[in-house]
Amino acid sequence: MSRNRALLTATAASAALLALTGCGSSGESSGAGDELGLSGDTLVVATEGTYRPFSYHDETGELVGYDVEVAQAVAENLGLEVEFQETQWDAIFTGLDAGRFDTIANQVTITPEREEKYVFSTPYTVSTGVLVVAADNDDITSFADLDGKTTAQSLTSNWNDLAKENGAKVEAVEGWAQAVALLEQGRVDATINDSLTYLDYANTEDASGIKVAAETDEESQSAFVVTPEREALATAIDGALDELQADGTLTELGEKYFGEDVSQ
Repeated sequence: MSRNRALLTATAASAALLALTGCGSSGESSGAGDELGLSGDTLVVATEGTYRPFSYHDETGELVGYDVEVAQAVAENLGLEVEFQETQWDAIFTGLDAGRFDTIANQVTITPEREEKYVFSTPYTVSTGVLVVAADNDDITSFADLDGKTTAQSLTSNWNDLAKENGAKVEAVEGWAQAVALLEQGRVDATINDSLTYLDYANTEDASGIKVAAETDEESQSAFVVTPEREALATAIDGALDELQADGTLTELGEKYFGEDVSQ
């Protein structure tokens, strides 16, 4: 159920919500939630809380992360409070279907299969797959160059399939941390992962020993997702994201967590 809405529609929806928020007096419902089919003026958002840097707890125990702050900014733009419900990924769509929360902010990728059942907002995260090699490796400059080389991959990931499709021998690892360690030690030639994973690492660790040699043409887009009866909410979120893009909020959050804008 993908939608290419005109900017006028999103702007009108956002303007209507702003007008509603101005009508309520202190301590009274603004009415914004009623217009969107919410229970009161609180947007209930599901997230894992264990998915750094998107949704996790910092050293003080506070729930933070890129997705968390984007959701908070969207709610504020719409004149709503926000409540996060931490939910395991395996149960997150079941909870959405049951109405336990209004939307999900947890890097939910837009796929044709999901679009058959759910309604997505415009994306707030766009990423590609990246081929990462040692900083001094000039032999691998494309995915085709992986033929006969060894990559470190999680066996359950799509990146494992891409490595094998290009003729690589795969060293099985549990995740990025182990893969990059093997790469820096010279025990593998490369690893393939999501660009956001690489950017997070480069933003928080010393990445001088590795570099991106190539990236996929295909992009992955992540967005807020709602059930079909909440399409008005998705439209309102679209308007909020448009404004957060225009005023630089999404750029600032991307730079905070990844060192660059990842919203487009």
